Amino acid sequence: MSGGGTLDTDGSLGEGGPLDAGGGRGEGGGRDSLFRYLLRLGDASLILGQRLGEWVGHGPALEEDLGLANIALDLLGQARLLLAYAGEVEGRGRGEDDLAFLRSQDEYANPTLVEQPNGDFGDTMVRQTLMDAFQLELFTGLADSADERLAAIAEKSVKETRYHLRYSSSWLERLGDGTEESHRRVQASLERLWPYTVELFSQDDLDREMAERGIAPPLAQVRASWSARIDGVLAAATLERPRDRPYTWFGKRGEHSEHLGYLLAEMQYLQRTHPGARW
Repeated sequence: MSGGGTLDTDGSLGEGGPLDAGGGRGEGGGRDSLFRYLLRLGDASLILGQRLGEWVGHGPALEEDLGLANIALDLLGQARLLLAYAGEVEGRGRGEDDLAFLRSQDEYANPTLVEQPNGDFGDTMVRQTLMDAFQLELFTGLADSADERLAAIAEKSVKETRYHLRYSSSWLERLGDGTEESHRRVQASLERLWPYTVELFSQDDLDREMAERGIAPPLAQVRASWSARIDGVLAAATLERPRDRPYTWFGKRGEHSEHLGYLLAEMQYLQRTHPGARW
C-alpha cells in the first residue's frame, strides 16, 4: 500500500499528508513517545537483520555467507536490546519476543528501505551501505542521548555498525569500480533504492520531540553527516549519486510496501503457530 501524502526532498511532509501516528504524545506523555521511538529504532534493525538472514546458505561464497550472517546477528542483537527497553517503557508486560513477533504489519515502524527484497548481491550491498551509513551516524548521535539506557545501547551499536559499513561499502566499491557489467548493475540498484533514503531523514512530530528532549540527534544533523559519508563511498565506487525525488512511502508510520507482509508471515510463523513455545 502507498502512504498518504508526499514527503518533499528536504525531509518535510508535503501539504495534504496525514499526521504521524507515532508522533503525538498521547496518553502517557513522554513515555509513550519514547516507546514509539524505540520501536522505530528496534524495528529497523530487526527487519534488516531478517532480510540479511535470508542470505544464509545462498551467499556467493562461504566467506560472504558467514559475513552476512554475522551482520544479521549483530542487527538482531541491537533489536533485542531496543525492543526489550521499549517493552519496559510501555509497562504493559510485553517483552522483546512479543514486540518482535506478535504485532500486525501496520504496528511496525521500520523504514521502507529495510523491507525491500534482497535481489542480487549488488542490490543487497547497496541497501546495506545506505542503511549502515545512516545507522552509524544515528547511533553516534544517540550515544550522547540524555536517556542513559539508550545511550549505552547506541554506544555498543556504533562499534558493530562501523564494521558493517566497512564490509558493505568495500563490496560496493569493488562492484562499482569493477567490470562494466557490475558497475551498470549496482548503479541501477542505487537508482532504484535511493528514493527510499528520503524517508530516513523525514522529520515528524516524534523526531522533533526526541531532539528537543535531547534523546535523539536532529535528523538534519544526521543527514548532513550521512550525505558526506555516502558521497565518499560513491566516489570511491565510481558511482553517480542519484537526485532526490519526492517520496510517498512512510514505513516508520506503519504504512509499508507489500514486501513486509510476506517477510512477517515467515518471521512470525513459529511464534503464532505455537504461542509461548520455548526451546
